[in-house]
Amino acid sequence: MSDSQDVSTAVAKLYDTYPFPPEPLLDEPPPGYNWRWNWNCAYNFCTGQKPHKQNIQILDAGCGTGVGTEYLVHLNPSADVVGIDLSAGALQVAKERCQRSGANRVQFHQLSLYDVGQLPGEFDLINCVGVLHHLSDPIRGIQALAKKLAPGGLMHIFVYGELGRWEIQLMQKAIALLQGNKRGDYRDGVQVGRQIFNSIPENNRIVKREKERWSWENQRDENFADMYVHPQEIDYNIDTLFELINSSGLNFVSFSNPSFWQLERLLGKAPDLIERAKALSNQQLYRLIELLDPEVSHYEFFLSRPPLPQPDWSVDSTLLAAIPEQSPCMQGFPSPSVFNYDYQLVHLSETELEFLLLCDGQTAVAEILPKVKIGLDEVRSLQQKQLVMLTPGDGV
Repeated sequence: MSDSQDVSTAVAKLYDTYPFPPEPLLDEPPPGYNWRWNWNCAYNFCTGQKPHKQNIQILDAGCGTGVGTEYLVHLNPSADVVGIDLSAGALQVAKERCQRSGANRVQFHQLSLYDVGQLPGEFDLINCVGVLHHLSDPIRGIQALAKKLAPGGLMHIFVYGELGRWEIQLMQKAIALLQGNKRGDYRDGVQVGRQIFNSIPENNRIVKREKERWSWENQRDENFADMYVHPQEIDYNIDTLFELINSSGLNFVSFSNPSFWQLERLLGKAPDLIERAKALSNQQLYRLIELLDPEVSHYEFFLSRPPLPQPDWSVDSTLLAAIPEQSPCMQGFPSPSVFNYDYQLVHLSETELEFLLLCDGQTAVAEILPKVKIGLDEVRSLQQKQLVMLTPGDGV
Protein backbone atom coordinates (compact mmCIF):
# COMPACT_ATOMS: atom_id res chain seq x y z
CA MET A 1 0.00 0.00 0.00
CA SER A 2 1.36 3.46 -0.92
CA ASP A 3 1.89 6.28 1.57
CA SER A 4 -1.06 8.07 -0.02
CA GLN A 5 -3.29 5.03 0.47
CA ASP A 6 -2.06 4.63 4.06
CA VAL A 7 -2.96 8.24 4.85
CA SER A 8 -6.35 7.98 3.13
CA THR A 9 -7.15 4.83 5.10
CA ALA A 10 -6.14 6.47 8.40
CA VAL A 11 -8.16 9.62 7.66
CA ALA A 12 -11.23 7.57 6.73
CA LYS A 13 -10.87 5.62 9.99
CA LEU A 14 -10.77 8.85 12.01
CA TYR A 15 -13.95 10.17 10.46
CA ASP A 16 -15.69 6.81 10.67
CA THR A 17 -14.89 6.90 14.40
CA TYR A 18 -15.74 10.59 14.84
CA PRO A 19 -17.96 11.82 11.96
CA PHE A 20 -17.18 15.49 11.39
CA PRO A 21 -18.51 18.16 11.64
CA PRO A 22 -20.81 17.00 14.47
CA GLU A 23 -23.52 19.65 14.00
CA PRO A 24 -27.02 18.38 14.90
CA LEU A 25 -29.43 17.15 12.24
CA LEU A 26 -32.48 19.35 11.67
CA ASP A 27 -35.87 18.73 10.08
CA GLU A 28 -35.70 22.14 8.41
CA PRO A 29 -33.19 24.20 6.40
CA PRO A 30 -30.08 25.26 8.37
CA PRO A 31 -30.21 28.70 9.98
CA GLY A 32 -28.59 31.82 8.52
CA TYR A 33 -26.10 31.58 5.72
CA ASN A 34 -22.45 31.51 4.81
CA TRP A 35 -22.03 33.90 1.89
CA ARG A 36 -19.09 31.87 0.57
CA TRP A 37 -21.57 29.07 -0.16
CA ASN A 38 -24.08 31.35 -1.88
CA TRP A 39 -23.24 31.43 -5.61
CA ASN A 40 -24.66 34.93 -6.11
CA CYS A 41 -22.81 36.44 -3.16
CA ALA A 42 -19.54 34.61 -3.79
CA TYR A 43 -19.54 35.54 -7.48
CA ASN A 44 -20.45 39.13 -6.65
CA PHE A 45 -17.59 39.28 -4.13
CA CYS A 46 -15.10 37.95 -6.68
CA THR A 47 -16.21 39.88 -9.76
CA GLY A 48 -18.32 42.86 -8.68
CA GLN A 49 -21.38 41.61 -10.54
CA LYS A 50 -24.21 39.11 -10.36
CA PRO A 51 -23.47 35.82 -12.17
CA HIS A 52 -25.13 35.43 -15.55
CA LYS A 53 -26.51 31.96 -14.76
CA GLN A 54 -28.09 30.20 -11.79
CA ASN A 55 -28.45 26.61 -13.02
CA ILE A 56 -24.93 25.71 -12.00
CA GLN A 57 -23.07 22.56 -10.97
CA ILE A 58 -21.51 22.60 -7.48
CA LEU A 59 -18.99 20.16 -6.00
CA ASP A 60 -18.47 19.89 -2.24
CA ALA A 61 -15.07 18.22 -2.18
CA GLY A 62 -14.53 16.52 1.17
CA CYS A 63 -18.07 17.12 2.38
CA GLY A 64 -17.82 15.23 5.68
CA THR A 65 -21.18 15.02 7.42
CA GLY A 66 -22.74 17.42 4.91
CA VAL A 67 -22.92 20.63 6.95
CA GLY A 68 -21.60 22.74 4.07
CA THR A 69 -23.34 20.58 1.48
CA GLU A 70 -26.71 21.26 3.05
CA TYR A 71 -26.13 25.02 2.88
CA LEU A 72 -24.93 24.76 -0.73
CA VAL A 73 -28.22 23.10 -1.70
CA HIS A 74 -30.51 25.45 0.22
CA LEU A 75 -28.65 28.67 -0.67
CA ASN A 76 -28.54 27.84 -4.39
CA PRO A 77 -32.06 26.72 -5.37
CA SER A 78 -31.26 26.30 -9.08
CA ALA A 79 -28.02 24.36 -8.61
CA ASP A 80 -27.23 20.65 -8.70
CA VAL A 81 -24.80 19.61 -5.96
CA VAL A 82 -22.39 16.69 -5.65
CA GLY A 83 -20.67 15.79 -2.38
CA ILE A 84 -17.65 13.49 -2.12
CA ASP A 85 -15.80 12.15 0.91
CA LEU A 86 -13.53 9.27 1.94
CA SER A 87 -15.52 8.30 5.03
CA ALA A 88 -18.54 6.05 4.63
CA GLY A 89 -19.61 6.95 8.17
CA ALA A 90 -19.53 10.68 7.50
CA LEU A 91 -21.39 10.24 4.19
CA GLN A 92 -24.14 8.29 5.92
CA VAL A 93 -24.68 11.26 8.25
CA ALA A 94 -24.54 13.69 5.30
CA LYS A 95 -27.24 11.78 3.43
CA GLU A 96 -29.52 11.76 6.47
CA ARG A 97 -28.83 15.45 7.14
CA CYS A 98 -29.79 16.52 3.64
CA GLN A 99 -32.79 14.20 3.46
CA ARG A 100 -34.20 15.52 6.73
CA SER A 101 -33.81 19.20 5.80
CA GLY A 102 -35.19 18.78 2.27
CA ALA A 103 -31.86 19.34 0.51
CA ASN A 104 -32.84 16.98 -2.30
CA ARG A 105 -30.71 18.25 -5.21
CA VAL A 106 -27.56 16.44 -4.11
CA GLN A 107 -25.70 13.25 -4.95
CA PHE A 108 -23.06 11.72 -2.69
CA HIS A 109 -20.09 9.56 -3.67
CA GLN A 110 -17.47 7.85 -1.51
CA LEU A 111 -14.47 9.14 -3.39
CA SER A 112 -11.00 10.56 -2.77
CA LEU A 113 -10.11 14.03 -3.99
CA TYR A 114 -7.38 12.39 -6.02
CA ASP A 115 -10.05 10.46 -7.95
CA VAL A 116 -12.43 13.37 -8.57
CA GLY A 117 -11.75 12.97 -12.29
CA GLN A 118 -14.09 9.98 -12.20
CA LEU A 119 -17.04 12.37 -11.84
CA PRO A 120 -18.66 13.42 -15.13
CA GLY A 121 -18.61 17.02 -16.38
CA GLU A 122 -17.25 20.22 -14.86
CA PHE A 123 -18.30 22.36 -11.92
CA ASP A 124 -19.02 26.08 -11.74
CA LEU A 125 -18.34 26.22 -8.00
CA ILE A 126 -16.04 23.87 -6.10
CA ASN A 127 -16.09 24.09 -2.32
CA CYS A 128 -13.12 22.49 -0.54
CA VAL A 129 -13.10 23.34 3.17
CA GLY A 130 -10.70 21.76 5.62
CA VAL A 131 -9.56 18.98 3.28
CA LEU A 132 -6.38 19.76 1.33
CA HIS A 133 -4.29 20.11 4.48
CA HIS A 134 -5.23 16.54 5.44
CA LEU A 135 -3.92 15.02 2.20
CA SER A 136 -0.52 13.37 1.90
CA ASP A 137 -0.08 15.27 -1.38
CA PRO A 138 -2.14 18.51 -1.36
CA ILE A 139 -0.63 19.65 -4.68
CA ARG A 140 -1.91 16.52 -6.38
CA GLY A 141 -5.28 17.12 -4.72
CA ILE A 142 -5.68 20.74 -5.80
CA GLN A 143 -4.55 19.88 -9.33
CA ALA A 144 -7.19 17.15 -9.54
CA LEU A 145 -9.86 19.62 -8.43
CA ALA A 146 -8.62 22.33 -10.80
CA LYS A 147 -9.18 20.02 -13.78
CA LYS A 148 -12.87 19.82 -12.81
CA LEU A 149 -13.42 23.59 -12.56
CA ALA A 150 -15.36 25.01 -15.51
CA PRO A 151 -14.16 28.13 -17.38
CA GLY A 152 -15.43 31.15 -15.48
CA GLY A 153 -15.86 29.01 -12.37
CA LEU A 154 -14.81 29.63 -8.77
CA MET A 155 -13.07 27.41 -6.23
CA HIS A 156 -13.47 28.22 -2.53
CA ILE A 157 -10.71 26.78 -0.33
CA PHE A 158 -10.01 26.67 3.41
CA VAL A 159 -6.64 25.41 4.73
CA TYR A 160 -4.83 25.70 8.06
CA GLY A 161 -2.26 28.37 8.89
CA GLU A 162 0.81 27.43 10.93
CA LEU A 163 1.26 30.66 12.88
CA GLY A 164 -2.13 30.63 14.60
CA ARG A 165 -2.00 26.86 15.23
CA TRP A 166 1.39 26.68 16.91
CA GLU A 167 0.04 25.48 20.24
CA ILE A 168 -2.18 22.93 18.48
CA GLN A 169 0.90 21.50 16.74
CA LEU A 170 2.68 21.15 20.09
CA MET A 171 -0.29 19.36 21.63
CA GLN A 172 -0.60 17.03 18.63
CA LYS A 173 3.04 15.98 19.05
CA ALA A 174 2.67 15.53 22.82
CA ILE A 175 -0.37 13.26 22.42
CA ALA A 176 1.42 11.22 19.75
CA LEU A 177 4.43 10.69 22.04
CA LEU A 178 2.25 9.54 24.94
CA GLN A 179 0.18 7.26 22.73
CA GLY A 180 3.24 5.39 21.49
CA ASN A 181 2.16 2.24 19.67
CA LYS A 182 -1.48 3.13 20.29
CA ARG A 183 -1.25 5.97 17.78
CA GLY A 184 -4.10 5.50 15.33
CA ASP A 185 -6.48 4.56 18.17
CA TYR A 186 -8.39 7.82 18.03
CA ARG A 187 -10.52 7.23 21.09
CA ASP A 188 -7.35 6.63 23.11
CA GLY A 189 -5.87 9.80 21.59
CA VAL A 190 -8.83 11.87 22.74
CA GLN A 191 -8.60 10.36 26.22
CA VAL A 192 -4.88 11.14 26.43
CA GLY A 193 -5.45 14.70 25.23
CA ARG A 194 -8.22 15.29 27.76
CA GLN A 195 -5.98 14.03 30.55
CA ILE A 196 -3.18 16.36 29.49
CA PHE A 197 -5.46 19.40 29.55
CA ASN A 198 -6.82 18.38 32.96
CA SER A 199 -3.32 17.99 34.37
CA ILE A 200 -1.04 20.76 33.16
CA PRO A 201 -1.15 24.14 35.00
CA GLU A 202 -3.79 26.70 34.05
CA ASN A 203 -1.13 29.29 33.17
CA ASN A 204 0.43 26.91 30.65
CA ARG A 205 0.59 28.48 27.20
CA ILE A 206 -1.15 25.54 25.50
CA VAL A 207 -3.98 25.57 28.04
CA LYS A 208 -4.44 29.33 27.80
CA ARG A 209 -4.63 29.19 24.01
CA GLU A 210 -7.15 26.35 24.13
CA LYS A 211 -9.37 28.31 26.53
CA GLU A 212 -9.08 31.51 24.47
CA ARG A 213 -9.83 30.02 21.07
CA TRP A 214 -11.02 26.44 20.94
CA SER A 215 -12.44 25.08 24.21
CA TRP A 216 -16.10 25.78 23.46
CA GLU A 217 -16.16 23.74 20.25
CA ASN A 218 -13.76 21.14 21.65
CA GLN A 219 -16.26 20.10 24.29
CA ARG A 220 -17.36 17.64 21.61
CA ASP A 221 -14.99 14.71 21.10
CA GLU A 222 -15.46 14.94 17.32
CA ASN A 223 -13.95 18.43 17.30
CA PHE A 224 -11.23 17.50 19.76
CA ALA A 225 -10.21 14.50 17.66
CA ASP A 226 -10.19 16.50 14.44
CA MET A 227 -7.97 19.14 16.02
CA TYR A 228 -5.55 17.14 18.15
CA VAL A 229 -5.33 13.52 16.97
CA HIS A 230 -5.69 13.79 13.21
CA PRO A 231 -3.28 11.39 11.46
CA GLN A 232 -2.32 13.87 8.71
CA GLU A 233 -1.99 17.65 8.76
CA ILE A 234 0.00 20.19 6.79
CA ASP A 235 -0.13 23.78 8.04
CA TYR A 236 0.70 26.64 5.71
CA ASN A 237 2.30 30.07 5.74
CA ILE A 238 1.85 32.61 2.96
CA ASP A 239 4.85 31.38 1.01
CA THR A 240 3.93 27.69 1.10
CA LEU A 241 0.27 28.62 0.51
CA PHE A 242 1.11 30.34 -2.75
CA GLU A 243 3.24 27.39 -3.80
CA LEU A 244 0.03 25.35 -3.45
CA ILE A 245 -2.07 27.95 -5.27
CA ASN A 246 0.40 28.37 -8.13
CA SER A 247 0.57 24.61 -8.61
CA SER A 248 -3.16 24.56 -9.40
CA GLY A 249 -2.79 26.58 -12.59
CA LEU A 250 -5.76 28.70 -11.46
CA ASN A 251 -5.87 32.43 -10.73
CA PHE A 252 -5.87 33.73 -7.17
CA VAL A 253 -8.88 36.05 -6.79
CA SER A 254 -8.94 37.15 -3.15
CA PHE A 255 -8.90 36.12 0.47
CA SER A 256 -12.48 36.06 1.72
CA ASN A 257 -11.50 38.30 4.68
CA PRO A 258 -9.80 41.14 2.76
CA SER A 259 -9.91 43.59 5.68
CA PHE A 260 -7.41 41.40 7.58
CA TRP A 261 -4.92 41.79 4.74
CA GLN A 262 -4.78 45.60 4.91
CA LEU A 263 -1.40 46.75 6.18
CA GLU A 264 -2.81 50.11 7.29
CA ARG A 265 -4.59 48.50 10.25
CA LEU A 266 -1.17 47.47 11.62
CA LEU A 267 1.21 50.22 10.46
CA GLY A 268 -1.17 53.11 9.93
CA LYS A 269 0.79 55.20 12.44
CA ALA A 270 3.97 54.78 10.40
CA PRO A 271 3.29 56.22 6.92
CA ASP A 272 6.95 55.88 5.97
CA LEU A 273 6.70 52.12 6.49
CA ILE A 274 3.49 52.01 4.46
CA GLU A 275 5.38 53.78 1.71
CA ARG A 276 8.26 51.27 1.92
CA ALA A 277 5.78 48.41 1.70
CA LYS A 278 4.66 49.63 -1.73
CA ALA A 279 7.83 48.07 -3.12
CA LEU A 280 6.67 44.61 -1.98
CA SER A 281 4.84 42.13 -4.16
CA ASN A 282 1.34 41.11 -3.06
CA GLN A 283 2.69 37.86 -1.68
CA GLN A 284 5.42 39.66 0.28
CA LEU A 285 2.82 42.08 1.62
CA TYR A 286 0.62 39.21 2.80
CA ARG A 287 3.65 37.60 4.43
CA LEU A 288 4.51 40.83 6.24
CA ILE A 289 0.96 41.12 7.56
CA GLU A 290 0.84 37.60 8.94
CA LEU A 291 4.26 38.02 10.57
CA LEU A 292 3.03 41.16 12.33
CA ASP A 293 -0.32 39.61 13.28
CA PRO A 294 0.35 35.88 13.74
CA GLU A 295 -3.24 35.00 14.64
CA VAL A 296 -3.77 33.34 11.27
CA SER A 297 -5.17 29.91 12.12
CA HIS A 298 -6.48 29.38 8.59
CA TYR A 299 -6.65 30.88 5.11
CA GLU A 300 -9.92 31.11 3.22
CA PHE A 301 -9.81 32.27 -0.38
CA PHE A 302 -11.14 32.01 -3.93
CA LEU A 303 -9.43 30.79 -7.08
CA SER A 304 -10.84 31.07 -10.59
CA ARG A 305 -10.45 29.65 -14.05
CA PRO A 306 -10.54 32.41 -16.68
CA PRO A 307 -12.41 34.09 -18.12
CA LEU A 308 -13.76 35.87 -15.06
CA PRO A 309 -15.30 39.19 -16.21
CA GLN A 310 -15.02 42.17 -13.87
CA PRO A 311 -16.95 45.27 -15.03
CA ASP A 312 -15.46 48.69 -14.39
CA TRP A 313 -18.13 50.46 -12.35
CA SER A 314 -15.98 53.59 -12.16
CA VAL A 315 -17.24 54.39 -15.68
CA ASP A 316 -20.46 56.38 -15.23
CA SER A 317 -22.15 55.09 -18.36
CA THR A 318 -21.47 51.49 -17.35
CA LEU A 319 -22.91 52.03 -13.89
CA LEU A 320 -25.98 53.90 -15.18
CA ALA A 321 -26.85 51.00 -17.48
CA ALA A 322 -26.47 48.39 -14.72
CA ILE A 323 -29.44 46.58 -13.18
CA PRO A 324 -29.19 46.57 -9.36
CA GLU A 325 -30.82 44.19 -6.90
CA GLN A 326 -30.54 43.68 -3.18
CA SER A 327 -27.95 41.22 -1.94
CA PRO A 328 -29.51 37.92 -0.84
CA CYS A 329 -26.98 37.86 2.01
CA MET A 330 -28.30 40.92 3.81
CA GLN A 331 -30.36 40.54 6.97
CA GLY A 332 -32.67 43.01 8.68
CA PHE A 333 -33.68 44.86 5.50
CA PRO A 334 -35.63 47.16 5.07
CA SER A 335 -34.42 48.47 8.42
CA PRO A 336 -31.87 51.32 8.23
CA SER A 337 -29.51 49.07 10.22
CA VAL A 338 -28.75 45.78 8.48
CA PHE A 339 -26.25 42.95 8.68
CA ASN A 340 -24.20 42.67 5.53
CA TYR A 341 -22.96 39.53 3.76
CA ASP A 342 -20.32 39.03 6.48
CA TYR A 343 -22.71 39.61 9.42
CA GLN A 344 -21.28 43.07 10.05
CA LEU A 345 -23.68 45.83 11.11
CA VAL A 346 -24.14 48.55 8.49
CA HIS A 347 -26.13 51.75 9.01
CA LEU A 348 -27.91 53.02 5.90
CA SER A 349 -28.70 56.65 5.24
CA GLU A 350 -32.28 57.53 4.35
CA THR A 351 -31.23 57.98 0.73
CA GLU A 352 -29.41 54.63 0.59
CA LEU A 353 -32.45 52.90 2.05
CA GLU A 354 -34.75 54.52 -0.53
CA PHE A 355 -32.42 53.44 -3.34
CA LEU A 356 -32.18 49.84 -2.10
CA LEU A 357 -35.97 49.60 -1.88
CA LEU A 358 -36.14 50.33 -5.62
CA CYS A 359 -33.46 47.77 -6.57
CA ASP A 360 -35.76 45.11 -7.99
CA GLY A 361 -33.41 43.34 -10.40
CA GLN A 362 -35.28 44.76 -13.39
CA THR A 363 -34.83 48.53 -13.31
CA ALA A 364 -31.57 50.20 -14.40
CA VAL A 365 -29.67 52.58 -12.15
CA ALA A 366 -30.42 55.40 -14.63
CA GLU A 367 -34.16 54.82 -14.18
CA ILE A 368 -33.94 54.79 -10.37
CA LEU A 369 -31.85 57.96 -9.96
CA PRO A 370 -34.65 60.43 -10.85
CA LYS A 371 -36.74 58.92 -8.06
CA VAL A 372 -34.02 59.12 -5.34
CA LYS A 373 -31.59 61.93 -4.54
CA ILE A 374 -28.54 59.70 -4.64
CA GLY A 375 -25.24 60.14 -6.44
CA LEU A 376 -23.33 57.55 -8.41
CA ASP A 377 -20.57 57.48 -5.81
CA GLU A 378 -23.14 56.43 -3.21
CA VAL A 379 -24.31 53.67 -5.54
CA ARG A 380 -20.70 52.55 -5.94
CA SER A 381 -20.34 52.52 -2.16
CA LEU A 382 -23.36 50.23 -1.80
CA GLN A 383 -21.87 47.93 -4.44
CA GLN A 384 -18.47 47.88 -2.74
CA LYS A 385 -20.16 47.06 0.56
CA GLN A 386 -21.81 44.06 -1.18
CA LEU A 387 -25.29 45.39 -0.35
CA VAL A 388 -26.35 45.43 -4.00
CA MET A 389 -25.52 43.14 -6.88
CA LEU A 390 -25.18 44.73 -10.31
CA THR A 391 -25.89 43.12 -13.66
CA PRO A 392 -24.25 44.90 -16.61
CA GLY A 393 -26.77 46.52 -18.93
CA ASP A 394 -27.12 45.82 -22.63
CA GLY A 395 -23.98 46.45 -24.60
CA VAL A 396 -21.73 46.34 -21.53
